[in-house]
Amino acid sequence: MPAPALLSAVLVVGFEQIVQWRFGAMGVVGLLTLSVGIKAKSPALSSVGAVVLAMLLAGPVL
Repeated sequence: MPAPALLSAVLVVGFEQIVQWRFGAMGVVGLLTLSVGIKAKSPALSSVGAVVLAMLLAGPVL
């Protein structure tokens, strides 16, 4: 059953590359913080990651 694991890994790496291309290093940091917070069941860490991603999505406020 390595096919589902391989497909999952390819999708995760592809998504990470898209985030890095669109939002740079801070996007990867936000995504990593969010995913680690979810896996660790830490609401504080998940919230920090979500706020970083939300700020990047909102863009500069002029």
